[in-house]
Amino acid sequence: MTVKAFAPAKVNLTLHVTGQRADGYHMLDSLVVFADVGDRIEVAEAPDLALTVTGPRAAGVPKGAENLVLRAARLLDPDRGAHITLEKHLPAEAGIGGGSSDAAATIRALSQLWGISLNAPATALGADVPVCLTAKPMRMQGIGDLLSPAPPLPPLWIVLSNPGVSLPTPLVFRALASKSNPAMRPQSGASVLGWLADQRNDLQEPAIGLAPEIGTCLDAISAQKGAVLSRMSGSGATCFGLFESADDAAAAAAAIQGRHPGWWTVSAPLLK
Repeated sequence: MTVKAFAPAKVNLTLHVTGQRADGYHMLDSLVVFADVGDRIEVAEAPDLALTVTGPRAAGVPKGAENLVLRAARLLDPDRGAHITLEKHLPAEAGIGGGSSDAAATIRALSQLWGISLNAPATALGADVPVCLTAKPMRMQGIGDLLSPAPPLPPLWIVLSNPGVSLPTPLVFRALASKSNPAMRPQSGASVLGWLADQRNDLQEPAIGLAPEIGTCLDAISAQKGAVLSRMSGSGATCFGLFESADDAAAAAAAIQGRHPGWWTVSAPLLK
């Protein structure tokens, strides 16, 4: 028996850092959505736990116990075996939750294969794992453990572009000058897109300070026809643009890829 699961790219349309606890964990307020592009997980029955990594982004992915996929399997059940294949399409350390989404997809697939549910806190694997388990638009607060439904979004398409820079999340948080910033303002009156434009990613400025290529990427996206919002996702370095037309998004991705062939650039619809 085999079970397959999709691990979509996670995108922080907003990311407000609202505080830091005594134990070092940062408090967040973020609107999270998922794009119809990502990695793929397949699990099969096996006597021991093993991981195979394939796909165009397989190079450099750790295959040992530190991999979040294997950690997710052991969190679900510390003793059972399975052969897990991770088909890697998303860049690593890119601010789009690749590892967290992979872990969440592994939990979904193994839960079906093994016939069990997760009984441990998913935040043990990282702040993004609980929201990735839903794979639906969510407002994420606390340390990633407080989830509530996102405001209704219109049909949107997204362009994701990464200028080939890997940014470790702890490095970006250390560069953030203020750890206590205002939470997202309630939506009132304005359209969702207008409200989104008034929100922030508090990690964007420190990330650009560490990797100026992010600013170049944002400029490239915002210059495209039909781009209604451009911002960095997560701790970077992937940036996104929102579009109300699939054709505009595809044309924007093609234009950016043509001018910057070394960047990772895709267009996709947002998942509902």
